Amino acid sequence: MATPHLTVVGLGSGDPDQLTLGVWRRLQAAERVFVRTAQHPALSLLNENGIAYSSFDALYEQHDSFPDVYKAIAETLIAEAKSMAAGDSAAVVYAVPGHPMVAERTVQLLREQCPEAGISLQIIGGESFLDQAFVSLGIDPIEGFALLDAAELQPSLLQPQLHTLIGQVYDTYTASDVKLALMERYPDDYEVVVGHALGVDSEQQILRVPLYELDRTPGYGNLSLIWVPRSDDAALRNRSFERLHEIVSILRSPEGCPWDREQTHQSIRKNFIEELYEALEAIDNDDPDGMQEEFGDVILQVMLHSQMEEETGAFSVYDVIQSLNEKLIFRHPHVFGELDASNSQEALVNWEQMKAEEKRMKGTDVSRTSVLDGIPPDLPALMKAYKLQKKAAKVGFDWDELDPVLNKIEEELAELREAIASQSEEEQASELGDLLFAVVNASRFIHADPEEALSRTNKKFRKRFAYIEEQLRISGKQFDQTDLTEMDHWWEEAKRQ
Repeated sequence: MATPHLTVVGLGSGDPDQLTLGVWRRLQAAERVFVRTAQHPALSLLNENGIAYSSFDALYEQHDSFPDVYKAIAETLIAEAKSMAAGDSAAVVYAVPGHPMVAERTVQLLREQCPEAGISLQIIGGESFLDQAFVSLGIDPIEGFALLDAAELQPSLLQPQLHTLIGQVYDTYTASDVKLALMERYPDDYEVVVGHALGVDSEQQILRVPLYELDRTPGYGNLSLIWVPRSDDAALRNRSFERLHEIVSILRSPEGCPWDREQTHQSIRKNFIEELYEALEAIDNDDPDGMQEEFGDVILQVMLHSQMEEETGAFSVYDVIQSLNEKLIFRHPHVFGELDASNSQEALVNWEQMKAEEKRMKGTDVSRTSVLDGIPPDLPALMKAYKLQKKAAKVGFDWDELDPVLNKIEEELAELREAIASQSEEEQASELGDLLFAVVNASRFIHADPEEALSRTNKKFRKRFAYIEEQLRISGKQFDQTDLTEMDHWWEEAKRQ
């Protein structure tokens, strides 16, 4: 019995004249010919010469997704090849549009499965749609180009400095998805090119349209593609992380900025803190424009510190990103793994478990570290108190209910009164710290972050005090021309605003 054999050939991108002589001879000699789709101009040549073939077009109607269709095609071809071998014939040919190795998932499945099935697989190339795209659109691939699948297009794959060809744009729905992905990186009016049936004289169409009209253009089908011309436009480059990395690298280079070159981790340490607080202010003010700017300033701090380490060979910002991605995936087993989390509390438990597992994997002896470890020493005191208490509470060092916490506040307040009456300023400050610590404890029991709560009160105080200042202005007075009674009256008015 003959060894099962399957030959895959490419029909070219369109016009029958693109069919190679070798492929034509294989089609003529085949016992059985299968084609992925009969919707291809080259099949007119088979029809004219009486070459029978079977199409898999019906499978597209029978299955809900393209992967299911491709799987069914591969299974059918493997079974047919085995069947033909049993009859001492090995002339099974599978013809696909374009080149078999360009954007042809069924061929990839056959390459994976035929060796396991004991089938000899031969692939004979044909002219792909890329050849016609280069000719018809005038693209020189040496300038750099990317070939992407419309069905799996993600904004992260787009690089404006490369010619981008997007294939398998079968219909307007697919074109709409492509448009939305492109709009993440390109302006709405950026000119793109739609090519239909490139290389087929009687059917070829090349349309230049603004990006926002991409899914309003008729004619999409099996022979359609989208070309996004390369661009060196600074506005496009500036939307990429790679450009940011390049700019920071230039600033720190010998040819860069003298100030940036002189900076060290310690010299700009305070900048990091300042930028974080400015970002928090933008968040508290619900200011989208401010957030956009301040988040950028925070990222710049990360970039500068990472660049300093890259210059020493320790790590780069890409290592930082890799570590972060791996941490997020590892600590979310309920998202990227097999664990479950039906609510935020269960998700937090998973996070802490995986965090402990990370320490074990790194060789950290969890049993010999303090429960209170891991809190940055430079945190604001209010925030640090909150985190210290939360960590202690996890091991049971905590009250079970709120009443004893409130009693503790009253106790600490009484001790502060005593200290003020008879003790030194240092002892008074110590008692004040105890009172604040007890108040922070109460914040945990009412599920209020003390830092956020105090920030809201600060904001409220500024607003009400500004009202007093405004009333003074209206009255033509200065602060030395009023008294606490009048100001308190305006304060009460501000509370009612």
